Amino acid sequence: MSHTTDSPYVPALGYRWLTPAYDLVVGVTTRERTFKTSLAEQADLQPGHRVLDLACGTGTLAILLKQRFPDVDVTGIDGDPEVLAIASRKAARSRVTLRLDQGLSHALPYPDAHFDRVVSSLFFHHLSWPDKQRTAAELYRVLKPGGELHVADWGQATGPVSRAAFVAIQLLDGFANTRDNVRGRLVELFSEAGFVEVGERRSFTTVFGNMALHRAVRPAV
Repeated sequence: MSHTTDSPYVPALGYRWLTPAYDLVVGVTTRERTFKTSLAEQADLQPGHRVLDLACGTGTLAILLKQRFPDVDVTGIDGDPEVLAIASRKAARSRVTLRLDQGLSHALPYPDAHFDRVVSSLFFHHLSWPDKQRTAAELYRVLKPGGELHVADWGQATGPVSRAAFVAIQLLDGFANTRDNVRGRLVELFSEAGFVEVGERRSFTTVFGNMALHRAVRPAV
């Protein structure tokens, strides 16, 4: 997971000693395979595309993308060297080639208009609103005109049950930064950054609440 200037760095699952359990916990509690496969399909990758997996964590989504679309160039970036080491080992076991960089979401080490797609999963809810804005601006910068952003993260509560379930996530990751997600403000965030065709495409019910998939496009001109 990456971090920015207003949000203190937080390891996966909130505590560094829990990092080795990250894949197991996420897999069991978030319907990970289902929503990440759906996100990969939604991204509509084409041969030759450059793809950035923002806050790639242990590399599950980046590896999935490379396996499903072997003719795309996949780069993962994260602020945590420990999870990047896990991602590197997983990629080697899966026999896929990824570029894995250490860096921060508000200061991406890539040139303007470099990527055709940016994907991200379970990251934005870790950020304060100002850091969400900085990150969205950076993603707009590194995407090519016509490039697309695809984000899977906790979405707006649809009723008292899903809202109550999400409290567990808020206790772990913080109430202030997760409040934007539960209020459905990611559409507002990406629209304010200049993206068009912004919207929630689908959602999945999990034990901790709704997992929402968003799409946004950098204007072609």
